[in-house]
Order: sequence, then structure tokens, then C-alpha cells
Amino acid sequence: MIDHGLQHPVMVELLKKALVDEALASAPTDRSSTDTRIALQTGLHRKDVRRLREEPVPEGVAAPMVPMAANVVARWISEPRFLKADKTPLPLARTPRLGHPGEPDFPTLVAEVSRDVGARAVLDELLRMGVVSVSAEGMVLLKDTAFVPQEGLGDSFHFLAENVGDHLAAAAFNLSPDRQGPPLLEQSAFSSELSADQAQELQRAARRLWADVLQQFLMSATVAEQRSSSDSGPKQRVRFGVYFHQAISTPSLPAEAAQPARRHKKKPTS
Repeated sequence: MIDHGLQHPVMVELLKKALVDEALASAPTDRSSTDTRIALQTGLHRKDVRRLREEPVPEGVAAPMVPMAANVVARWISEPRFLKADKTPLPLARTPRLGHPGEPDFPTLVAEVSRDVGARAVLDELLRMGVVSVSAEGMVLLKDTAFVPQEGLGDSFHFLAENVGDHLAAAAFNLSPDRQGPPLLEQSAFSSELSADQAQELQRAARRLWADVLQQFLMSATVAEQRSSSDSGPKQRVRFGVYFHQAISTPSLPAEAAQPARRHKKKPTS
């Protein structure tokens, strides 16, 4: 927050807004969603509650094309028709004319995700974010197996909010005193006392493992979406992620060493 100029007054205002929004979302009935009840629940002044409730909903931090572009990449790395024998993404012809008969092309990929957005618009967005490149022969190449925008803070903040938000929501659900249902998956593994080289090697191993898991999960998700299309009940959304953090180890001190040294007065000897 310091790096991006988010100072204390702005942070406090964001927290106030989040408290009011959550109080409204958890209200049992509309009648109970009064300014007074929310003020008592959150500790905010009623004037702040009223002001924040009347503020217009801001537009999303990400452009509408970002989720669409992410879905295209997800299908690219999970649909067997768009993969090589070793399960790496195939280069796709930018237009059908540049490809070979019977081989999938980029417009076909986009059309399978949505017919509301043209392939050229999606390609321009992926190029802008640095996710793909186009060869001199007109082949679209995916630079990585994960959707990682290289440019645009708005795009990066969008995924930060989505990923960290759902991660925290899963942890909060598991700690909820009135939780309904089994706990959600929210675990991690850790190792310490590593050299810098070995820590980097573990990061590379984690990326390899995630690439395999991501591909398997997306394939399962595609089947699940198809099976859910005929279900008329309320629809659910899921997010499955992974993270890796690396930092200098801070050795923990023994309990007695962590306490400040006490000076004892010596008793006079006889």
C-alpha cells in the first residue's frame, strides 16, 4: 500500500466501506438493515453509515475483457484439441486462412468460450498483457501455462483482489462459529533452514506441480460445467489456487532469551 501511495485516510475509508457492505450482506432481512443497527454492529457513526450506503457502486478495477481473456487461456491449456502430445499448448493460427485444414485456430478457441467477443479483440488484449506473442508466420503462441498479465496494474490488482479475497473467505468460513457444512480446503506446507539456491529449486518444483494440477482441474471443471448446464437450481462458483512465498528466515529465540534482562540487586554479604 505504501508502494502505491495508499495512505492511512484512504485505507480507513476503504475499511469503513467494507464493514458497511458486509453488514448489509449479512442482514437477515431488509427491515433490520437500518443505519442504527449497522452503526451498532460496526462501531461506525450513523452519518458515515448513511453516506457509505448512498455512495454509487464503483466500476470494477478490471476491464471487461480481462475475465474473457483468462477464460480463453484456461480453455487453451485444458482442452486436448488445443494441446500437443506432451500436454503443452499448441501454437494457433491467428486466422483460419493461416492455418492448416483440420487444425484448430485461435478464432475457433475464442468462439468456444464466447461468441459475444471477436477473436481480434481477445488477441489484442492478450498481447497488451504480454500473455501471448504472434510469430512472423501468424501463429499465436502462449508464453506461459498460467494467466499472468505482464502489464497494467489494474489487471494485476483485479486478480490480487479475487484470489486473496476468496482465500481469506475460505479461511473465515472455516473459523465461523455458525459454519454450515464441512471446512473448505485451506492448507499449506512449509520448509525452513534452506539455502537460497534450494529455496529457488523448491519454487521451480512448485510451479511444475501447479502446472500439472491446474491442467487436471480445468479439465474436470469443463466436465462439471457441462453437467451443470441442465440444472435449474442456484449456480455456485469455485476458485482453486496455490501460492508460494519465500523470505529470509528469522530465527526464533528461546522464551527466556526473548525477555529483557532483569537487573537483580545484590544483597550485602555479612
